Amino acid sequence: SFLKAWPASPSPVWVCQWRSEVAGGIFEDKNITQQRARAVNITWSSINFKTILQWQPVPTNYVHTVRISGINSNWEKACVHTKETECDVTDKLEKVKDTYTAHIVSEMLSGTEKFEEPPYAISPKFTPYNQTTIGKPGIQTYELIDSKLKVLVEDPLTPYRLPNKSFKSIREIFKNDLKYTLYYWKDGSTGKKEATTKSNQFEISIDKGENYCFYVQATILSRRENRKSQESNMNCTQYGTEVLIIIAAAASVILITIIGLSVALYKCKKTKAAKEKETMPLNDV
Repeated sequence: SFLKAWPASPSPVWVCQWRSEVAGGIFEDKNITQQRARAVNITWSSINFKTILQWQPVPTNYVHTVRISGINSNWEKACVHTKETECDVTDKLEKVKDTYTAHIVSEMLSGTEKFEEPPYAISPKFTPYNQTTIGKPGIQTYELIDSKLKVLVEDPLTPYRLPNKSFKSIREIFKNDLKYTLYYWKDGSTGKKEATTKSNQFEISIDKGENYCFYVQATILSRRENRKSQESNMNCTQYGTEVLIIIAAAASVILITIIGLSVALYKCKKTKAAKEKETMPLNDV
């Protein structure tokens, strides 16, 4: 025990050594606590510029505060004193071409011993313009007319707003750096064809009378990695079905007309026969 360890007449050298060991132990304990409190496995999760900063582990007797800064922007705080392991930092990254770094600061809860200098962990660098994942484009409308397929693409929206308060689309951020590719094939076939555009519209020539399936994907031309968006939902034309419906409708009209004419003709014949019978002279008895 402590009393047994303490000599009856301690020498100055022994006292200094004991103090050093105790202080070293306290410092070591604090260092271990700081290491345990420091965030690890920090990642950026971003789609269409909505960005979440994530880390581990779940804090116990401490909380986290996120500090974030870009090369061309000042430090800002987010998610102050949170006990969560993620933080939505979208509103701090609106300068999408800037490169950002985040510090996740660990702070002890009130009533517990404070860190002399709160430990923090540093995130990987993140540039939204180059690294955010582009989500699914939408198919706003499509139309099949004879041998032409027209497709109108809907740009994914971002969380950022225009002066009129409507949401910015990815086109308003990437502009001419955005290209769409239409992948299309005959229904039941495996051979894909493709067409590209820097606008939102496609008009392609196809075989008349055939059904086609298709989907759209965006590409960010300046990127070296993560260039392609998620694929849009697949759509298929219904040319054959539409033709059958038209034929069936026409056949129904013709059939109804024939039945109507037949009934009218039968009634006319019946009426004529009755009149002839009325005007026929009676035979002498």
